[in-house]
Amino acid sequence: MSAPDFWDNQETAQQYVQNASRLKQVVANWQAISKQVEEAKLLLDLVAEEPDEELQQEVQQLIKQINGDLEALELASLLNGEYDSNNAILTIHPGAGGTESQDWAEMLLRMYTRWAERRGFQVEQLNLLPGDEAGIKSVTLLISGLNAYGYLKAEKGVHRLVRISPFDASGRRHTSFASVEVIPEIDNDADIQIDPSELRTDTFRASGAGGQHVNKTDSAIRITHLPTGIVVQCQTERSQHANRESAMKILRSRLLELKLREQQAKLAELKGEQSEIAWGNQIRSYVFCPYTLVKDHRTNVEMGNVEAVMDGELDLFIEGYLKWQK
Repeated sequence: MSAPDFWDNQETAQQYVQNASRLKQVVANWQAISKQVEEAKLLLDLVAEEPDEELQQEVQQLIKQINGDLEALELASLLNGEYDSNNAILTIHPGAGGTESQDWAEMLLRMYTRWAERRGFQVEQLNLLPGDEAGIKSVTLLISGLNAYGYLKAEKGVHRLVRISPFDASGRRHTSFASVEVIPEIDNDADIQIDPSELRTDTFRASGAGGQHVNKTDSAIRITHLPTGIVVQCQTERSQHANRESAMKILRSRLLELKLREQQAKLAELKGEQSEIAWGNQIRSYVFCPYTLVKDHRTNVEMGNVEAVMDGELDLFIEGYLKWQK
């Protein structure tokens, strides 16, 4: 492809710019660490020449920060999947249990939002259905940042909560479940072809909070892909056009996921493996009572500070999963 043809192809050009931006970020991270190392060397020389307790503490703090940044880069090096560098579309669905499980789904929403904020990722709600009394019936997030999908793919599966229910007047212990689905965001993929004639599009009024304009117009969009039965919807934007774009983005990503799962199933069949592709496997438990513990059942990684985990400290579990996968 000649240079003019390359830049005339908007999809190819956009992909090139995105890849260049990601690589630029990787280089910037390494340069920042290199600068910190040089600064630490200078401070160490100063301490060696003239011992100073305050300066020594500053050196120790800088070394701790460098170690943390290096661990983050080491973790990122484990992400070499085809779509690992992409943004992530994360969906949470409560299990059976009504208000209790819907509240658990909202707790997970807060946890992932806080985790993303800690990493400097952007979080956009593509779809949110509030619960009848509390919590949420479902939510779909677009989490944008370098390697967002690579990290969050560790969260696919069923999450189990054990606690004294705030909705039970008798103060009994309850167990709740919620499923988390994570797929990579793809704007345009050559392997994913969508025939407009195979789509059914419905419009409806957005539910829940969102302002008077949202609730008085049919701005919400629901798209059904007839060959597969996949249904996606978006209602958080004020304009029907914006909601349609977001819904199509989710649809493309889910069709890609379906294709990848079919490939994995075929590979397992050829190998004679009996692997279950369904999302219904419990991957992690969050216990608030009678003790506090978060345990990942795939990797056996655990943490006793459940409040910290619910506040977004997930890197220990994500790192454990990525190393376990290798």
